[in-house]
Amino acid sequence: MQFRQKALSKLQSPEELDLPVRFARPQGRLVLAVTVLVMVAASFWAFTGSVSSKLSARGILTHAEGSYRLQSPFAGQVTAVLAQEGRLLSPGAPLLQVSTVQGDRTIRVVAGGRVTTLIAKIGSVLATGADVATVERAKNPDDPLVAMLYIPGGSGAAIPVGASVDLSVQTVPQQQFGVLRGRVKEVGRAPQSQAQLGGFLGDDRLAAQFAREGDPVAVLVQLERSSATRSGYQWSSADGPPYAIDSTTPVSGAVHLRAQRPVDWLLP
Repeated sequence: MQFRQKALSKLQSPEELDLPVRFARPQGRLVLAVTVLVMVAASFWAFTGSVSSKLSARGILTHAEGSYRLQSPFAGQVTAVLAQEGRLLSPGAPLLQVSTVQGDRTIRVVAGGRVTTLIAKIGSVLATGADVATVERAKNPDDPLVAMLYIPGGSGAAIPVGASVDLSVQTVPQQQFGVLRGRVKEVGRAPQSQAQLGGFLGDDRLAAQFAREGDPVAVLVQLERSSATRSGYQWSSADGPPYAIDSTTPVSGAVHLRAQRPVDWLLP
């Protein structure tokens, strides 16, 4: 009680009335000002700023019409290979010669294109309907490549047509040459089964890889062309790789989704 009486007496003393009262130290005022500025900036950004997001997916470089598996219509043994891998063949061009019980027969490509994989070799014994080659549908060697990405089914609806895409190409060192540029041209309406994937890719192994997490949605990415690069396509680096890129090359794509305003996350 004695301390309280002394404190009250000191406050009531006329000599103390003209002394200023200190509400906060200078350091405290500085912290308060900075806090207010940060809150104002955050509020302004929440209503006017945007947040971009990406969706990653695996895929492959190919031509827009895909590939098909050529099957043997005969049972017999391969005696000659009439075309090599990488060669562009016209429709009906001969590919293999097969010795059968009825005599020599020729296996021909159905639709024109480039032979990407030749399964049958000289000496191979074929059953009727056996796969002998994978042929990529391409009418001209200069036809532009596209990237086909395979997105998990539940994420396909979030991808808008025209969205920019960055593609990491397996055969191109990214740290040295950067990423390949492209834009979404088409998004599949429904997920594709493994059988459908195999029919387009002409490769059951690839189809199984892309369908590992369930039936995916196919996203067609049109590559940005450029006359200034050796590959003929636009890269994040100035020149890109000093060589052409091939179809059937695996890629990893990052699709840039539409920017979203953060205020949508804050308000109910």
